[in-house]
Formats: sequence, structure tokens, C-alpha cells
Amino acid sequence: MSTPAPTSHFYTSLRMRLHYLDWGNSAAPTLILVHGGCDHARSWDWTARALAKDYHVIAPDLRGHGDSAWSAEGSYPMINFVYDLAQLIEQLGREPVILVGHSLGGSIALRYAGLFPEKVAKIVAVEGLGLSPNSIAEKAHKPATDQWLDWIGKRRKRARQTRRHYPTIEAAVARMRERNDHLSVEQAMHLTIHGVNRNEDGSYRWKFDPYLNDLSSQVGDDTELPQFWSRIACPTLLCLGLDSWASNPVKDGRAAHFQDARLVEFAEAGHWLHHDQFDRFMAELRDFL
Repeated sequence: MSTPAPTSHFYTSLRMRLHYLDWGNSAAPTLILVHGGCDHARSWDWTARALAKDYHVIAPDLRGHGDSAWSAEGSYPMINFVYDLAQLIEQLGREPVILVGHSLGGSIALRYAGLFPEKVAKIVAVEGLGLSPNSIAEKAHKPATDQWLDWIGKRRKRARQTRRHYPTIEAAVARMRERNDHLSVEQAMHLTIHGVNRNEDGSYRWKFDPYLNDLSSQVGDDTELPQFWSRIACPTLLCLGLDSWASNPVKDGRAAHFQDARLVEFAEAGHWLHHDQFDRFMAELRDFL
């Protein structure tokens, strides 16, 4: 990739030192790219480079991800992620902003837009609606005590596990491509280089906190999400990969909770559709913006 290149910055939220990338062009409208779970801000590099001439692009590393700090307790409730985004936007002082979020990042961005509708000009959620209504209903039937016991069991198991290390960067790239076989070698190499730290013995490990794999019970639950979505006042673009596990929000009724939402489906694309079908994604994104 050629210029432009981002600069690194840090801010403090809930006593944690969090990192974000600033792609310059500060006089332009501010557009914030929010990555998904177990990912990092450099996952958006292709998108950021394409938009940097027209927008002031900001890409944060979520807490526990990338070059941001890990929670000392290994605890990552959704409300903290939303607070972090609110704190970043408050410190930038450039609202209303445009939000583009993938998966967990989309969930965070949609909640923020529902809480502060006047501060968001447009929002794009790439498979960021969370569980399908059927999955939420199944989860709701499980007693809360059983859910808490499951979480405690998973945490104890996680604490006994040794973090997986990769002897070479190529081995980590191979693992990246196992997760998403739509990725080219070039894409997987870029995502991996920016997504690992090197250990003292020369091996590599992912930057994200492994405790992110076991998110705890948190303030509110997914049954309350329509309350957030219905408060979003700006145009909303929902993106779905047809090879993904995600449920279609038009067919399952979730899209109806938005005041002004449109769904775009991407053939031959999975959960990371912004990588799998980058050119089509950028065309839809630019048209929406």
C-alpha cells in the first residue's frame, strides 16, 4: 500500500489507555471505522486509504484489541465499549460523525447512534446486528443461573490454557486464512503483520486479549436492542454477506425497527465482506455516503 499513512494517537477512557489511527485531512467530515471482535484498526487500511481524501478518517483499536490496553479483570461488557466510542467522539469534538462498524464494531456503533442520534450523520453496519431473533429467544429460555455457571466454567478453562504461539509469521498467516478463506495471501499477510506481537523466543501471538472469547453477562441484553435501533435518526446502511452465518435482518424483522435503513447483500462474501468483496463494498459505501 502507498501513502497516505496514518498517525498513532492515544486517549484515556475508564482509566484505560486506548489507541486510534488518524488518517489526516482534519478539515473534512469525520468518519470513524470501528473494527470487529478479535480484530484491529489496521483491518480497515484499505477502506481508510480509499476515503482519506474526502473524509477525516479515524480508526480506533477497541479495548483489549490491537495497541489498546487490556482490561485488568479480563472483563469486556458492551457498555464499556460504547463508553469508549462516546469518549473518543467527545474528545475529537467533530460531531456529527459518520460511523462504519463491522460485527462487534457495528453493534457498538448502532448502540451509540441510538443513545446520541444527534451526533451521527450516517451509519453503516457490516453484520453488526448481533444474534438473530431465534437465537435470542433460545438464549432467553436458558436460566440466568445456568448462563452464569457456563461463563464461570469457561473462564476457569481459559485461565488454565496456554496461549497459542506461532513459530513463524507464515504460520500465523495460514491461521488467518483458515478463519476466512476468501482472503488473498496479500490481505492475510497485512492483517497478520499488524495483528501480532512477537514473543521473546521469536514466536508470534495475536494482540487481542484471549478473554474476549468469553464475554460476560452485561448491562442490558440483546432483547433491548430494538430500543436503540428505533432511536437512530440518520440514514442507515446494513450490509450482509450471503456466505455468512448472519441472519438476514429484513427477513427476520430486525430492519423494521429502524427509521431509515436499507439492506445490501454481497454474493461470494462471508462475515468479513468488506475484505471479501472490497470493490463492491467501496462502491456501495461511496454511493451511500
